[in-house]
Amino acid sequence: MSFPDHQRSLRRLTVTAAVTIGLLVGPSTVAGADPVPAGDPQSQLAELSRQSEETTEAMHNAQIDLDAKTAARDQANAVLAQNQAALDAAQTQIDAVQPTIDKIAQANYQGARTNRLFALMVSNSPQQMLDQMSALDVISGETRDKVDVFLSATAAAQTAKDASQQSAEAARVAAEQARAVSDDLQNKQSQLQTQIGEVMSAFGALTGADKAALAGTPYPPGFDPATILSALTPGSRMGALQAAFTQIGKPYVWGATGPDGYDCSGLMVWSYKQVGITLPRSSQAQAAGGTPVDQKDLQPGDLVIFYPGATHVGMYVGNGNVIHASTFGVPVKVESMARWPFYGARRY
Repeated sequence: MSFPDHQRSLRRLTVTAAVTIGLLVGPSTVAGADPVPAGDPQSQLAELSRQSEETTEAMHNAQIDLDAKTAARDQANAVLAQNQAALDAAQTQIDAVQPTIDKIAQANYQGARTNRLFALMVSNSPQQMLDQMSALDVISGETRDKVDVFLSATAAAQTAKDASQQSAEAARVAAEQARAVSDDLQNKQSQLQTQIGEVMSAFGALTGADKAALAGTPYPPGFDPATILSALTPGSRMGALQAAFTQIGKPYVWGATGPDGYDCSGLMVWSYKQVGITLPRSSQAQAAGGTPVDQKDLQPGDLVIFYPGATHVGMYVGNGNVIHASTFGVPVKVESMARWPFYGARRY
């Protein structure tokens, strides 16, 4: 085994992952944008936002995958270290009794062939040696003890060696998988940077009136968050929804999880974090967690996921509305969920 080479590759991977993660937490990283319906003056911006939305949640998923692969790599390395330590310990025992074993070998070479020493040297396996020794003359207690230590340590060393080779291979595979995910994450990061530039350019081309229309109002006509909250039973979903309401008006920011800005899944993560619940980072992962809820059974605080790719998420607030971080230029707000194709809902 070439442990130094293996460790060097792991160090290179760690640097790569660290650089990638550093990019992810920068101001222009992952997002969760929600496009404006086609036909509006902002349709070009809507399409670009939709593209960045898909890339954004794919990046969140890639980060989740990278975290899992990195954990698997670290676990494989830990097992490798344990197996190597066991091998070293067995070798230390062997080294301690080796002089006695060498003397026995020398004695047999010189003709001491009528006792258990001879059985030791001519046996092809531990079991054969034990069978032969049981039929021969007694051996001194001290020598027998050392022979027993030698046999036990030799068997342990072989077991540890085999295990170490297997764990080294597992560590190598885990490192390669983590490296591949890290490379994919960097590719998505580069793609998103381009898309963000296009979104910003399209947004800059809008008129002031268009930008105001895009931002809209914080709530639908007649909506009162206090009325919604007063009708709820205290609990984690009520607490998460209450937390989300406090973020109304905060800007959409790619890759942000608050408290100064959010992308779609980031707002869900922050809101539930306030009540001690940790949600997955991407809309797809959020769509796979919790408990599935039928659309007709939605309750305030449930997560509602949209689009076939599960690329947008909001929190149900009642009366067919969700609170969400929509897209660049649109602050956190409450809107009718009828605007987007329903994918599914989850309860946490």
